[in-house]
Amino acid sequence: MKLSKFRFEIPKELVAHHPTENRDESRLMVLHRETGKIEHKTFKDVIDYFDDGDCMLLNNTKVFPARLYGNKEKTGAKIEVFLLRELNRESFLWDVLVDPARKIRIGNKLYFGENDELVAEVIDNTTSRGRTLRFLYEGTHEEFKAEVMKMGETPIPKYINRPVEPQDEERYQTIFAKKEGAVAAPTAGLHFSKHLLKRLEIKGINFGEVTLHVGLGTFRSVEVEDLTKHKMDSEEVEILQSTADLVNKTKLAKKNVCAVGTTVMRSIESSVSTDGLLKPFEGWTNKFIFPPYDFSIPNRLITNFHMPESTLLMLVAAFAGYDLMMEAYELAIKEKYRFYSYGDAMLIL
Repeated sequence: MKLSKFRFEIPKELVAHHPTENRDESRLMVLHRETGKIEHKTFKDVIDYFDDGDCMLLNNTKVFPARLYGNKEKTGAKIEVFLLRELNRESFLWDVLVDPARKIRIGNKLYFGENDELVAEVIDNTTSRGRTLRFLYEGTHEEFKAEVMKMGETPIPKYINRPVEPQDEERYQTIFAKKEGAVAAPTAGLHFSKHLLKRLEIKGINFGEVTLHVGLGTFRSVEVEDLTKHKMDSEEVEILQSTADLVNKTKLAKKNVCAVGTTVMRSIESSVSTDGLLKPFEGWTNKFIFPPYDFSIPNRLITNFHMPESTLLMLVAAFAGYDLMMEAYELAIKEKYRFYSYGDAMLIL
């Protein structure tokens, strides 16, 4: 499969810059893989497609305020630092992205906070925009994280071309977020309200949780025409025994297993036993799913509408079937569905 097969235009006016007023009232496109039928619903109608004993898997990662603004020593130039991954707790080492990158060299010091409460030194160049920073901090790890939480900004994506608003802190986070570590929200989960979760629970749908801390690797652009040559960045995953037991019990009972989001799909497809069941897992995955691909665990997927040429779109095409997915996206543009993180949802059956 070639990159150019995923190249098309999304009209700018269809990019969602704000969430819907209520989480579960975004639109929902329902794709039936067997018949090719496409339906137009509201997200809370998702309950009509699930029955007692079915299972939904949620990503319980929690977004932290990963975007910091600081100043470069001597010149005072304003620098944006996007915290990607903590490399060492004891020495406060982080992988980050910096902007503008051309101004930031090894040995530079960066100052954050009104009174320069945090100071960081650049100790390595990792990519054109990537750097390794050592924060020169005297306190405990918990105190350091508290400073970051106080100074950091909710990392809404750059294509949401507006300043961060108070509502973003709550809405760019799922209601089941627990384990901090993501720099971007698992957006399929943003559509679930407490009320909808309760209704699903009453109907007998079981919920399992996995953790995949979303990194920017999920959104890194693919720069090779031959998709087999693209390398995904690794992201941290945890699948507990209790989740594996729930999924396997559901599969063996011939009930539906639904992955809520591409991050859940990648997590569970990274840990499959030889007999096609889910295994507990704790570690890192760089799994890249694109057509053709045989899925072992879920038979349903809830996802958002993704960027052209993105690895997320490629995974969805592998699950829905390339032709049906392209037809669905064409229709979504025609019907003015809202795209990307704060946009509408798709249920693939």
